[in-house]
Amino acid sequence: MSQIASLTPDVQDELVRFAQDLVRIRSLTGQEEEVVRFVAATMARLGYDEVTIDGMGNVVGRIGAGGKSILFDSHVDTVDVTDAGSWSFPPFSGEVIDGHLCGRGSVDMKAATAASVYAGALAARSGLAAGKTVYVSCGVMEEDCDGENLKHLFAELSLRPDYVVICEPSDNRIAVGHKGKLQATITTHGVSAHGAAPEKGVNAIYAMAEIIQRVERLNAELMRRGDPRGTLVMSRISSVSASLNAVPSECEVYLDRRIAPAETEAEVRAELDQLIRGKNATWRVGTIRSKSWTGMDVTYEPFHLGWRIDGDHELARASVAAYEAYFGSEPPPFVFWDFSTNAVTPVSMGIPTIGFGPGDSKLAHMVDERCPVSQIVDACGFYLRLIERL
Repeated sequence: MSQIASLTPDVQDELVRFAQDLVRIRSLTGQEEEVVRFVAATMARLGYDEVTIDGMGNVVGRIGAGGKSILFDSHVDTVDVTDAGSWSFPPFSGEVIDGHLCGRGSVDMKAATAASVYAGALAARSGLAAGKTVYVSCGVMEEDCDGENLKHLFAELSLRPDYVVICEPSDNRIAVGHKGKLQATITTHGVSAHGAAPEKGVNAIYAMAEIIQRVERLNAELMRRGDPRGTLVMSRISSVSASLNAVPSECEVYLDRRIAPAETEAEVRAELDQLIRGKNATWRVGTIRSKSWTGMDVTYEPFHLGWRIDGDHELARASVAAYEAYFGSEPPPFVFWDFSTNAVTPVSMGIPTIGFGPGDSKLAHMVDERCPVSQIVDACGFYLRLIERL
């Protein structure tokens, strides 16, 4: 591991302790107040020029006030733990075991939160932020509403950075894009009747049966395409009937469609139209309505296209140079995330965006979630070198 002056052993220890403290604070989506206030207090203690908690409950810190601006983004909410008995360690202990920070959120994504918060402070101390503005955002509600936090933050604070780094886990490799997604529902409409006289009704579940088969066939077709390819999963089914003795009048399924960068909105909409063709059925985007910890009502439309930054873009080239400067070697091949991230907001605004973060994304939301401590330190060092080169 290459060293730079500001990442002394004492600072590294302090950084890791901060990451441990973050893991120890439970922060389920919509319940992030404690961790947000802790991050804000830490930013203030580390000497950020300005720290703001917006109306949705996101926190952003600012270093400097130069003409060129870069924002490092992470989220502080996590999924729940419903299987604590299956873990090898307490899920919220924040222990360091065999060189790994252990616990819920260690990968997704409190290790990156800690690395980015310290990178901002260290950039100021070492002079790397001179002539620039560095923002570090730590958002809420990402697990259910990716991108909605940055959308609100940018609008409320009239903020438009020149570059964005999404700090989601990439095993400390440069991520150049991710798949888009559509979450949608399909509803079949039947006619209710008594269970003793089903011929007088139209069973909405039976009507859905063929649509289910169409969904399965479409996913098989998508899986035969080249990488990165789209996918389609039916994740929930429910029905409505007057009673257990009645023909169901409605049946609804929930779909998760992951969208490859080459696919268009028109193509995906046409797919949904074909899935319900010839049936008394409708589909719609699966709008999510929820409330942030501040009490703000949040409405999220989960329909985002895929994104990829060109490897020759100045942000990609700067990322390669930063990697080489910190690690002393060429970076491994770029990665492409198969999940959606907060990048959907800056990308939709035309802001150059790239990804880099500690931890293996395959361990996110998993039993025994853990992140190598060395990657947390190295991510911080990479962020510093990237600030230097932009």
